[in-house]
Amino acid sequence: MSTSIQMLRNSYVRIIIISNLWSQLGIWIRNFAVLLYVMEKTRGDAFAVSMISVAEYAPIFIFSFIGGVFADRWRPKRTMIWCESLSALSVFVVFLVLNTGSWEAVFFATLCSSILSQFAQPSGMKLFKKHVRDEDAPSCMSLLQTLFSVFMITGPVLGTLAYQQLGIELSMLFTSVSFLLSAVAMFFIPADPNAQQHNLNVQTPSLFNEMIDGIRYVISKKVILWLSVCFMLVGLGVGLISPLGIFIITEQLNLPVEYLQWITIPYGLGEIIGGILTFTLAAKIAPQRFLLLGLLVNGAGLFLIGLSTELWITMIAQFLIALLQPAIFIGNNALVMQHTKQDYIGRVTGIRTPLMTGAMLIMMSFSGVLKNMLSLTTVYEMAGLCFLAGIFIIFPVRKRANPSKSYL
Repeated sequence: MSTSIQMLRNSYVRIIIISNLWSQLGIWIRNFAVLLYVMEKTRGDAFAVSMISVAEYAPIFIFSFIGGVFADRWRPKRTMIWCESLSALSVFVVFLVLNTGSWEAVFFATLCSSILSQFAQPSGMKLFKKHVRDEDAPSCMSLLQTLFSVFMITGPVLGTLAYQQLGIELSMLFTSVSFLLSAVAMFFIPADPNAQQHNLNVQTPSLFNEMIDGIRYVISKKVILWLSVCFMLVGLGVGLISPLGIFIITEQLNLPVEYLQWITIPYGLGEIIGGILTFTLAAKIAPQRFLLLGLLVNGAGLFLIGLSTELWITMIAQFLIALLQPAIFIGNNALVMQHTKQDYIGRVTGIRTPLMTGAMLIMMSFSGVLKNMLSLTTVYEMAGLCFLAGIFIIFPVRKRANPSKSYL
């Protein structure tokens, strides 16, 4: 625990936590304010609500890889500040337009922020690689994961409260201020020690050549390739079950829909406790062991949920899945950071993000069909197999990785 706490002495880690705190606050208030506003304006029109998801996810497939290439080209600190500032500006413009009665402008806020995120995220990973030692990567990522987990629980409440108390205009204004404060925090990130290299008048390869170079790098680096395939398998498994939680209550357990809270509560608690435990143990346990344990427990937990007909068993399984879920993302991402050259961080991130998101969205679109064709139990066990298959994919990683002697 002391080693993980000492990591907070790193000024970059402290600043990035503050920046992400403001950014997450803005994101969750925007997301739920937009959702509730569109629901109110369209009287629950399914197409209008689905367009919110399109505005949020479509840029991942269009701009993620391109953003990764530019993250490797541009100065990452400046890129992140610009992205957060432009997000704040776009939301503020929406705030002004809403006063004219054009409610459709709310889609623009989500779309702009999502596009800019595809440039900011790989730049953030590049800064991470530069300012955080490889041995501290799991601890830092677990700290960020804990922050995200807290917002997964509190974010919907905060977003709903903001919309109910402030309305859409002031919610958008608050979101704009949050993004702006996130950008201000980024100004205090330590200066790039190699910043002068960006001013050299050297001819850079074409965008297309850099994209091809990034793909070749991922394919040639077997550890990164296997970890990316594992990431995709996790996306497939998550996508299969994401829309089906309500049916576990109504069909598998034969309970009223109101009982859904009893499987979401242990999941939320597990996410937060899991993030804290991972942060505590990150300096002592190798990331590949975190990843293996997370995949094993999540796979077994999904099998148990698919077979369970008792609420208490399902609640325990949900808690265990959430408890070890942070270990999957922290272990996978930490290993990628350790095995990727700094010059390729942006492109590797740009490849991996749409890989997992695409797999998840594809399976989400087919999960209902598969449930009707097969059964709820079968779909959950298919999802469990995706996680367990990830264990076999990363066995070569375990052999190639060279954990510190202080790791278990």
